[in-house]
Amino acid sequence: MQFYTDGWGAYERHLKPAFHTIGKLNTQTIERKHLTLRTRIKRLARKIICFSKSIWLHDVVIGLFINLYEFGLLV
Repeated sequence: MQFYTDGWGAYERHLKPAFHTIGKLNTQTIERKHLTLRTRIKRLARKIICFSKSIWLHDVVIGLFINLYEFGLLV
């Protein structure tokens, strides 16, 4: 497993150098994916009307989004 972080000392102390890469290039890519996921799946935010308490429904919606966004698969 590879970890992409900034240069904060705690990361350097606790992560092995072989698995730790310092830099913003890969971190920005990952954060962009997370932001897209949060903004496109509004039900993850509790302050809106379409919020659901069902964990199963969250899993289904997130799975459908990932299949479409990452792999281009229509389910």
